[in-house]
Amino acid sequence: MALTHPSAYSVVVSEVTSAITPPPTQLHLRRSLLKCVGGPDIGKVWQFDLDVIRIGSRPAADVTLTDSTVSRRHAEIIRTPIGVILRDGGSTNGTFVGPVRIREVFLGPETRFRVGRTDFLFTREDEVIEVAPSTEDCFEGMVGAGSLMRQVFGVLKRIAPTNLTVLITGETGTGKELASRAVHSCSKRSEKPFVVFDCGAVPKNLIESELFGHIKGSFTGAIEDRPGVFEQADGGTIFLDEIAELPMELQPKLLRVLEQREVRRVGGSQTKTVDVRVVAATNRVIKTEVEKGTFREDLYYRLAVVEVDLPPLRDRIDDIPLLIKHLLDLAEHNQGVHTINQDVVTIFESYHWPGNVRELKNIVDRALPFCVADQITIDTLPDAVRDTISRESSPPVPPTNEDSVLSFRDAKDQLIVAFERRYLQDLLERHNGNVSQAAHEAQMDRKSITRLMKKLGITRSG
Repeated sequence: MALTHPSAYSVVVSEVTSAITPPPTQLHLRRSLLKCVGGPDIGKVWQFDLDVIRIGSRPAADVTLTDSTVSRRHAEIIRTPIGVILRDGGSTNGTFVGPVRIREVFLGPETRFRVGRTDFLFTREDEVIEVAPSTEDCFEGMVGAGSLMRQVFGVLKRIAPTNLTVLITGETGTGKELASRAVHSCSKRSEKPFVVFDCGAVPKNLIESELFGHIKGSFTGAIEDRPGVFEQADGGTIFLDEIAELPMELQPKLLRVLEQREVRRVGGSQTKTVDVRVVAATNRVIKTEVEKGTFREDLYYRLAVVEVDLPPLRDRIDDIPLLIKHLLDLAEHNQGVHTINQDVVTIFESYHWPGNVRELKNIVDRALPFCVADQITIDTLPDAVRDTISRESSPPVPPTNEDSVLSFRDAKDQLIVAFERRYLQDLLERHNGNVSQAAHEAQMDRKSITRLMKKLGITRSG
């Protein structure tokens, strides 16, 4: 379920602009109701917002039955993009719909089925909820007075208390990890661990071990048993950042953990049940990755039970003064700076903000030591920012007579080289020469950045 942000509407009356509250966002919540209508547990009712419901006699099942004819892992109910499936888990006494013993069957809106001597009535209780934009301009460390962010706040506040899996999308620097922490902080799991795992920051050969753990001797360097991040987050929330970077060969294993809520350490034979809520994030368009064949559609479906898109800073320019005030309040090395010069605000409003809120934070933090009064002024801004803004606000430089003497291809190549040099210098300066961070913001491979630096003769210092 994707959440999109309608444009803000406005009316002008006597030169006064007032925002019209956008229509509520619709949340499509998937719920299932199981009622025991026959057998030792008759009368019990279970309601779930899970995509996989496990039925059996073992304590770790979602529906634990006292019926002695029910196997430990008797059956499961699975939500898929094309319907709800009832699947037998290789039980001894079988799963039946009517008189027919089934291995796998689609369930209708209200279907009776039997496991062992226990009869169930399955009902879908899907619900469409209209979520109005929040009336507040902040939510758990996130700030924004405009309609786009208030819509996000309204949705996050509504879904946080549930166990729904969430996929947060948005450009680099829009605050995806902050949003995931907000979901955890307002959930029933807030007193339990919040564990962050960046799928793009771990070498491919170690990702499986980091996610699921390993046992001693399972590979070179495994000198002791070690739990993975899913075990570490047991009872709480795991934040899978840059989920689109997860290698294809590991995606089925992650899908299995999401469905079975069990992990098996690398080199081990035993599984361990984990109770973890998953919040994932990416700056890519996952649907495009699915079409390209680099991301599994079934995994996307499991992750995007609720999909929240964070708007880029250029689409919420009116929030900049509020964001700056918030950043100044949070800055540890702030020595009395409380405001920002209006000329700087004007400059910021014309800037494209490729690094979004993260870039704004870096600029504010860097400006603070150079402030001589209680406000941020133009002279405290980094040269790269002032130069970039100046170029962005200046008209394109027309071709010169010297350019026209060259062949079209040579003139074009010179312009491209000049652009690459200016772009890369600015990028590296904003990240203090950190190639990995620069590559992350530019959405380029680190090796591509390194090759370009070598080609242009640019050092890490910019």
